[in-house]
Amino acid sequence: MHVSRRAFLARSSFVAAGFVGLQSLIHPGKSSASDDSAGYGELQPDPDKRIDLPKGFSYRVISTAGEEMADGFLVPGLPDGMGAFADEASGLTVLIRNHELTPGGGGPFGTKNALIDRVPEGKLYDAGRGMTPGIGGTTTVVYDTQKQQVVRQFLSLAGTYRNCAGGPTPWSTWITCEETNVRTGFDIKTGAFSEQDHGYTFEVPVTVEPHLVDPVPLKAMGRFNHEAIAVNPKSGVIYQTEDRGDGCIYRFIANRHDELRPNLSSGKLQALAIKGQSSRDTRNHNSNLGLMEPGDAFDVEWIDLDDVESPDDDLRHRAFKAGAAMFARGEGIWFGDGAAYIACTSGGQKKIGQIWKYTPSPIEGSTEEGEQPGRLELFIEPNDSALVENADNLTVAPSGELFVCEDRGTNTARLIGVTSSGQPFVFAACHLKSELAGATFSPDGSTLFFNLQKSGLTIAVTGPWHA
Repeated sequence: MHVSRRAFLARSSFVAAGFVGLQSLIHPGKSSASDDSAGYGELQPDPDKRIDLPKGFSYRVISTAGEEMADGFLVPGLPDGMGAFADEASGLTVLIRNHELTPGGGGPFGTKNALIDRVPEGKLYDAGRGMTPGIGGTTTVVYDTQKQQVVRQFLSLAGTYRNCAGGPTPWSTWITCEETNVRTGFDIKTGAFSEQDHGYTFEVPVTVEPHLVDPVPLKAMGRFNHEAIAVNPKSGVIYQTEDRGDGCIYRFIANRHDELRPNLSSGKLQALAIKGQSSRDTRNHNSNLGLMEPGDAFDVEWIDLDDVESPDDDLRHRAFKAGAAMFARGEGIWFGDGAAYIACTSGGQKKIGQIWKYTPSPIEGSTEEGEQPGRLELFIEPNDSALVENADNLTVAPSGELFVCEDRGTNTARLIGVTSSGQPFVFAACHLKSELAGATFSPDGSTLFFNLQKSGLTIAVTGPWHA
């Protein structure tokens, strides 16, 4: 299967229109409510008390944790980040889905991991000394959007920990991220014995037939509390977020790159810094440091990092000491219209989120990049939970509308939309007190997929989408 770089660019470019208008609606300290006239109309109560959607829309549960899959394994729990790809040969949609699980229950191998012997040799990243194997990883869902039904599901990466988010690549793979820093040995927090270090990214190919990938950690991309990635399709540079209250934004430049794909086994890892403001805290938690306002933009530079496998989990601390900027829980990231949009879940004066926009240098990665530096802009900081609270994963509809998943803890999580003219609206509200995650549209634009994480459900939504 192959998705062209041009197609990848076209799909990602829709993101800009929705953000431009939204920025003008949000000002620090000003309360703003969602515009009922925007989007798809008022939500209709769901008789099953799962998800309220606008009139004309419907949803179906297409996957439930614990179901048996085509390969005999079980659908793991805690589904999180997700990407959708087109299989051109069959016309089917391929979803690759993360599972944010640590050793214990709810994994693909069933009660007491009774099914683990079915994993072929070499396909399980961490066997946990036979007692506490990794049960995170990814599953693949092959879906027919014409019939609106699942064709098959299967395990595609096995033995990893806490696969949270990740991102699609222009070369038709999914890069999945471990949100952990567990080392080899006994971990008192999880009660697990680890045979491998964790905190890496892994690459998963897009396939329609059951296939377990060789679990090769991409160590050159760094070891830290990974959340998500986004690829600049023009340069092949990969941006990475770190889900830590004092985290950094990283980029990875592979040493070898061709027209089809880079070789991710070696390269340079760097951390984002603001020119002229060494070790800048961007979180806006402390007004004494001087608040950054929406619309403020800064030239950036990138600081080279060493010892990127960070055995002491101090990569962000060393980066900050060297001058890198600090961010508040970098989570969702999406590249579109020449820029990367980054959700910082607990940024802002009220700690309910910021969205940053990074526009890379037109000569990104070259030795002359400093002469035409990239720019970082504080795009929005709502400080108003009625508008957006704790933005996490984000994606874009083919029509250009932005969809943002909320992680609101015990509050009712919502899927927030933003129209191409910049009007925010509530598209979905969940009754199940479950974080929403993994929102992504099918390549044909007919279906929106997302996960109800704690409930272990994957949802497909159809309806009268805007053209």
